[in-house]
Order: sequence, then C-alpha cells, then structure tokens
Amino acid sequence: MILYPAIDLKDGACVRLYKGEMDQATVFNDNPAAQAKAFEDAGCEWLHLVDLNGAFAGAPVNGSAVEAILAAISVPAQLGGGIRDIATIETWLAKGLARVILGTIAVRDPELVKQAARAFPGKIAVGIDARDGMVAVEGWAETTDIAALDLARKFEDAGVAAIIYTDIDRDGAMQGPNVTATADLANAVSIPVIASGGVSSLDDLRALKNSGAALDGAISGRALYDGRISVAEAVSLLKA
Repeated sequence: MILYPAIDLKDGACVRLYKGEMDQATVFNDNPAAQAKAFEDAGCEWLHLVDLNGAFAGAPVNGSAVEAILAAISVPAQLGGGIRDIATIETWLAKGLARVILGTIAVRDPELVKQAARAFPGKIAVGIDARDGMVAVEGWAETTDIAALDLARKFEDAGVAAIIYTDIDRDGAMQGPNVTATADLANAVSIPVIASGGVSSLDDLRALKNSGAALDGAISGRALYDGRISVAEAVSLLKA
C-alpha cells in the first residue's frame, strides 16, 4: 500500500476541512510547495492534491499553487478538484501531474471519463465521495441518489487507474476511516481503490491494510500535519 499525504488547497494555502465544510477550514501551511517538499523529504512516494476552490467553481482555481508544488518535488502527484473537460486534463498532465482525479464529471458525464482513460492510459483516476453510501458532487455540496458502488462499477474495464473513495463524514474528523465500506467497494471492483477520509493513526492504516481487500493506498491529511502520524512510520508500515 502507498501513503498519499494530502495537500488540500484553499485560497493558495494548505488547509484541512471538517467533514467537507469550506467554512470549517484550518490553515496548516501558507506555502504549499514547502509542505509538499517536506512530505517528500519525510519519505512519501506520492502526493494527493485537491483544489478545493476549484471543486466548487467547476474549474481550476489554485493552479499557481499546484504548479509551485510540481516544481518543488520529484515524486508523482495526483490532483482533483474542478477538472471537468479533456482540455483541462491535457493541460495538467502536460504540466507534470502523474494523474488527474475526476469526481463530479464522473457522475455528470461518465463517457468523458472513459474517453479520457483511453486517451491518457494510467493517468485518470475517479474520485468517489460518499455520504451514507451515496455519491456527493460539486465540492460535496450536493448529494445524489447514486450509490458509490454503482458509480464505481460504471468504470470497470474502462482503463481507470484508481478509485479514490472518500467517506465525507469521516473526512477531517479524526474518527477513523470507514474500513468496511472501503473494503466492500474494493472487493466489488477490479479497479485499484485508495482509501480516504478519517485516517488519523497508524492503527487506522493497519486496519485498512488488514481489511481483507487489496487496497492500493490510503490518503491522510490532518493527522500528518498535527503529528499524530509520522510519514516515515506510515510508509514503513504500509510497505511491510
């Protein structure tokens, strides 16, 4: 399993939200590039970037911060938030992103996701953000009547590199991940699944690793910023 430290960008700074609420943001670093380099220096092998403003705006907003991060690191990074057309995907991949994450557009236009996965093999991930098992879109502001598992199954055999599954009610709440729902999703599809939301201790990472599903990795944010999880220890645990 891979540890994906999260850098959530709001107004150019690294923040963490509480259960996806934009008005409950804690700023952890006003220099995202320095934070990214610190994560790399600590031993992480990937970074997970989110343009929070972009998720609400429907178009990239924190582009300059993302570009600064890409210039500062040598490890691969994936980005989600406001990426909703082929041109934007192409632009970001050309700037050096290893993978783009499509969330809202995966609900609105699944065929675009499949087209992108064919055009950019290995570089398209689908972000499935769920509240009580139902998919939420538009920066989590709107909950749909689509079940997370039903959405995931739409992309079987489409060439999608990964699914990032986030339990919104666990995100930033330090309550532990939804291990059961994540494992159930991973066991129901052949696409690699990355767990997100609520990872706040090494025990949480251990639980995901021993969930009975072959998860690709886990995303953690707040716990890395406040020192509850050491990047080096987490990487070592997940590699063991």
